[in-house]
Amino acid sequence: MGSILLVEDDKTIAMGVEYSLVQEGFNTCVCHTADSARQALNHKNFDMVILDISLPDGDGFELCRLIRQNSSIPVIFLTACDEEVNVIMGLDLGADDYITKPFRVRELISRIKSVLRRYNHQVSLDKEIIIGDIRINTAEAKVYKKKKSILLTTLEYKLLLILAGSRGRTLSRNQILESIWDVPGDFVNDNTLTVYIKRLREKIEDDPGKPEIIKTIRGLGYRVGE
Repeated sequence: MGSILLVEDDKTIAMGVEYSLVQEGFNTCVCHTADSARQALNHKNFDMVILDISLPDGDGFELCRLIRQNSSIPVIFLTACDEEVNVIMGLDLGADDYITKPFRVRELISRIKSVLRRYNHQVSLDKEIIIGDIRINTAEAKVYKKKKSILLTTLEYKLLLILAGSRGRTLSRNQILESIWDVPGDFVNDNTLTVYIKRLREKIEDDPGKPEIIKTIRGLGYRVGE
């Protein structure tokens, strides 16, 4: 089904997750340190990386930065750090999901499969989406405002694609969250989504205080376009 790199310093947890992944048909490589994970990434190709944040010789955030410099493969954080600041930092770095310990193995497997489905069976989008003076080049995963490139985080870009792909439709907050993660994440709350909508507006709107692209439909959700 694919090859997964699991980076987890707790050997008991790593053994249990590895066993479950192998049972599901995944080829699994387990590393207990940041250094061994870097070596594995340099010598093998993986379809997904599952990262703990706290490692004996570094942290998962740095590894995620390294991965995103060279690849767009899916990354899931698997960690005991459940504070919102850590969640947002992980997602800003380009992680596709964030699962906190303790966790149920079946839920982890479900989330892994959901993320892989998104990568392998993405809904076809126009190569270029234009909304007002915003142009989204989906082939290059780049966004431009008045011909000037806008730097978006991975999650900001996903959020914009979800809204742009449903032009003229009002999406509820739950619909948006489930479109991003496929299943509702317990770590995601209304405040987290509000933060990302605010950040996205600050980058693409002429006046973020009076948004014309991403409109709030009071009591319902958000809408792009008429």
